[in-house]
Amino acid sequence: MGDNSKGTKTKRHEERELAFILLFEQMVQKDDIEIIIEEAKDARDVEVGEYTKTLVNGVLSNMEEIDKMIGENLKGWKINRISKVSLVIMRVAIYEIVYVDSSLVKVFINEAVELTKKYAADGDSSFVNGVLGSVAKKTGKSGDK
Repeated sequence: MGDNSKGTKTKRHEERELAFILLFEQMVQKDDIEIIIEEAKDARDVEVGEYTKTLVNGVLSNMEEIDKMIGENLKGWKINRISKVSLVIMRVAIYEIVYVDSSLVKVFINEAVELTKKYAADGDSSFVNGVLGSVAKKTGKSGDK
């Protein structure tokens, strides 16, 4: 299930995870994203690839619309009650679903669920899966073509 070759999948997975980390740091620190990226490069010797930059800049440029999609697909929740970790993971996945390649929706949702299992509280992964599935259906980007 994936991004063509194993090497590509691994690279994309790493870039997706780094985009999540950078966006999470930006949300918490409230610094300019360029400062966060430079600090990551300097402090942790992180290589920020083009796909990571595409995701980070895409999420930031479309955050209002992405958050609106999240809000419209919450059942009994308000967006400000979602953990910051789950919120950022969903933002990245929705950006990929809507703006990158709707034929890879299942990959994007699966990756988001895996990141949620790794970084968020127990049980958050099913919540993230449900919201992303609902967003994909409502935007007509289910990936089933």
